[in-house]
This record gives sequence, structure tokens and C-alpha cells, in this order.
Amino acid sequence: MSKVFTLAEVSQHNTNKDCWLIIDGKVYDVTKFLDDHPGGDEVLVTATGKDATDDFEDVGHSTTAKAMLDEYYVGDIDSSTISTKTSYVPPKQVQQNQDAPSGFIIKLLQFLVPLIILGLAVGSRFYTKSSDDK
Repeated sequence: MSKVFTLAEVSQHNTNKDCWLIIDGKVYDVTKFLDDHPGGDEVLVTATGKDATDDFEDVGHSTTAKAMLDEYYVGDIDSSTISTKTSYVPPKQVQQNQDAPSGFIIKLLQFLVPLIILGLAVGSRFYTKSSDDK
């Protein structure tokens, strides 16, 4: 039977001189592997003190990398000491203010305002040109 560790016990091993990880309910002492890790030692050290299963799986490790874990196995984690995973809850949609102008009005204004400005410019040019001719 393997040794069972609590999260508090595993969390104490959180430096590049003493680094333990929790992956799939098992505890691994990866201190000797830190220098050889392709992603660098900082990646492993930042994954300490929590369940690093998602971090490990998200990277997409090879079957060889997964097989290497056996070499660093030191025991199991007491699952009652790890907080349960919370599911993602999307934020509530912000309701639009019904008094706000609709998209149609905004688009209409975006078309009409430059057209009015252009008309004023052409009109003032026409007016000033006809005044100069007199």
C-alpha cells in the first residue's frame, strides 16, 4: 500500500530544490526532473500546491512523458483534502437598455451626418464662388 499525503503536506514541497506535483490523484517528486523538463523548471514549480492534472493534460504530453511519471511516484493524495472542481458558469448576459437607440438609427445617422456635412461644404463653396464673381 502506498503512502497517502494531504494537500497541505504536498504543498510544502514547492521550490526548485524540492518539488512535488499532484497528477491524477497521485503524488510525484519531480525535483530530479526539473533540469531536464523541456518547458523549464518554472512551469513545474508553479503547478505545485494544487491538483496539476489539468495543467499536465492541457499541454498534451506524449505517452513516453506519461510513462516517466512512474519513476517519480511517491504516493497518493488524500482526495478529501483537495477542493472539488467547480464547473464553469458563464457570466450573465447584460440586458440592453430598451430606451437606447436601435442599431438602425445609428447606421442611418452614420450615413446622413457625413452627407449633410458634404452638402454644407458644397453649398458654401457654391455660395462663396458666386459672391466672388460679382
